[in-house]
Amino acid sequence: MTTVTTGRTTVKGAVGTSHTRVEGRDKVTGAARYAGEIPFADLAHGWLVLSTVARGRIRSIDTDAVLGMPGVLTVLHHGNAPRVDTDYIGMLGIPPDPTAAVFQDERVPHAGWPVALVVAETPEEAREAAEALAVTYDTEPHDTALTADHPDAYPAEGHMPAETEKGDLAAGLAASTVVVDEEYTTPEEHHSMMEPHAATALWDGGRLEVVDSNQGTTWVQGELAKMFSLDESAVRVRSEHIGGGFGSKGLRAHQVSAVMAATLLERPVRVVMTRRQMFSLAGYRSPTTQRVRLGADADGRLRALEHRSLNQTSTVYEFVEPGAGVARVMYDAEAHRTANHVVRLDVPSPTFMRAPGEAPGSFAIEVALDELAERCGVDPIELRLRNEPDVGPVSGLPFSSRNLAACFHEGARRFGWADRDPRPGVRREGRWLLGTGTAAASFGAGAGPSTALLTAEADGTFTVRIAAADIGTGARTALTLVAADALEVAPERVRVRIGDSDFGPAMIAGGSMGTRSWAWAITAAAGELRERLALGTSVPPEGITVRSDTTEALGALAQKERHSFGAQFAEVAVDTATGEVRVRRMLGIFAAGRIVNPLTARNQLVGGMIWGISMALHEEAVRDRASGGLYGPDLAGYHVATHADVPDVEADWVDDPDPDDPVGIKGVGEIGIVGAAAAVANAVWHATGVRHRNLPIRPDRVLSAAAPEGGGAADA
Repeated sequence: MTTVTTGRTTVKGAVGTSHTRVEGRDKVTGAARYAGEIPFADLAHGWLVLSTVARGRIRSIDTDAVLGMPGVLTVLHHGNAPRVDTDYIGMLGIPPDPTAAVFQDERVPHAGWPVALVVAETPEEAREAAEALAVTYDTEPHDTALTADHPDAYPAEGHMPAETEKGDLAAGLAASTVVVDEEYTTPEEHHSMMEPHAATALWDGGRLEVVDSNQGTTWVQGELAKMFSLDESAVRVRSEHIGGGFGSKGLRAHQVSAVMAATLLERPVRVVMTRRQMFSLAGYRSPTTQRVRLGADADGRLRALEHRSLNQTSTVYEFVEPGAGVARVMYDAEAHRTANHVVRLDVPSPTFMRAPGEAPGSFAIEVALDELAERCGVDPIELRLRNEPDVGPVSGLPFSSRNLAACFHEGARRFGWADRDPRPGVRREGRWLLGTGTAAASFGAGAGPSTALLTAEADGTFTVRIAAADIGTGARTALTLVAADALEVAPERVRVRIGDSDFGPAMIAGGSMGTRSWAWAITAAAGELRERLALGTSVPPEGITVRSDTTEALGALAQKERHSFGAQFAEVAVDTATGEVRVRRMLGIFAAGRIVNPLTARNQLVGGMIWGISMALHEEAVRDRASGGLYGPDLAGYHVATHADVPDVEADWVDDPDPDDPVGIKGVGEIGIVGAAAAVANAVWHATGVRHRNLPIRPDRVLSAAAPEGGGAADA
């Protein structure tokens, strides 16, 4: 297609073709600077001091000795810190976690609670002084144990109704030929991104500036403005390059404490969390205990479905890990009940973590479906296809598109599923038992209101300014391709600037909604700009700029169930003598809307699947009930999958553009992890005949449960 809007002929069609990252050279050469390494004149450094007790109150903080140490400028604590406001609802529709509102009183609600900030001329001096600071506590009894029958559990909504119910569950189960009634657990898991949380705060001309690593500059801008009772126009947040977030990089203690210190000292202050501090201050995925009850006819058609999920939260903040939410989308039955419950414990606050709810919830429901298929003698893929709903099982709304069946058909063909012997424990290769498993995946495809600024420059290029966040997903590159197609120019003529709250409100990088939301705003701005240029308007030296706002367009969308879907396949080898489990190959086929950049999209999907392997076999943060703290809160003690664990992981997709999106996008950021752990667990059952319902599937758990003679099914 050609265009004459700028007097040049260009080829349209950048979206859907593979492009390397536009900022790739800067990252590999070190020109791209992250929040913790940007230089500032007269920079001071803060070091957080965290509580060593799990519950109690601060009796005293001995600051005199520390203030006399070399380079120390001040010690902030509850006795001298500025007061902040936490009585507000934030951008995401939830109140702030009080952990971020540091040093407001003497309470200690969990181990690792921030009790002070030592500020010094160098980070080394700040750390030495922080480690020397003497804090005395009055301790109280604490409870950190999540149990399925905890008496203080209660239903909680979060971002969805706490409970849904239709039909008579007891009658449906009683009328079923086959019933599955099992409990599944997932452990505490942590984001563990490469770049730690870091922020620098300074006052410049009466305006607060924060250089940060976050998932949404306007999000953090709005939270800081409310907390410090400032007008949003008096706060600027910049976050150009981010080395991973996965849900954890919102408002945290390090930003707030940096602002406090910069205000008191009247100079720039930087606070960077250590890896160990991130384990208590940056959020995590709560452990879950889930009960799934399925009732079906002999052919596997569901009559009754119940999915109940319980997670922990802190005593100061309610966060829901909505594990039961996935059942509200994936499977229907005449009797259908789901519930998300929480219990308040003396632990740090959990938070969003890649595929919140869907990742742990899919493990439970997809292993339960596999158990149902086994008991019915029905192929696991066929059983899922027999239970495909026509509309949302709970909402009753139509699906914008639902191409899960296409994912299973294509995946089964490429994985060689038809050659699978359904009997467990019969395929062997030397000392290894081999097995294959599958699972379905889904994740919501939403969009948030966003604004974008698009400028036609006098030299024939175009500049996009949008407060997007590229947390490693390749968002800059994807938005460059979207803008190029919307303008009908080559990508080389488009510059995309992101990560600055001065560009106006925009959706955060979260919920797999970032690229979809930002692309919508850019497309709208490009349409208006092309109209103006088509009228023959000459471009002045300062360019022509238009601004879009998608709030009205999104509000006019018809109510539908909008989701990405996928089919996960895994082959494992299990050594029952050592308990070792090896994932030999994985395949994921996804229906995730129009793929903007296949190169970076495939990286996202494969990365999610690898995280699913890590979730299935490795990741587990263990809390010491005596101290309330974690064993080994670092990357030596917290195990994640490495290169040796992922020899062959492949991701691909089927055609699935969203008809209601101007570009056809849905989202790929989180769907890759959903169902991956279940596929591995189902493959382990197929290899050994032992059903593992508790993650991770550690060697000791494999060793403690052996299949009966003859390869029949057993439970771990």
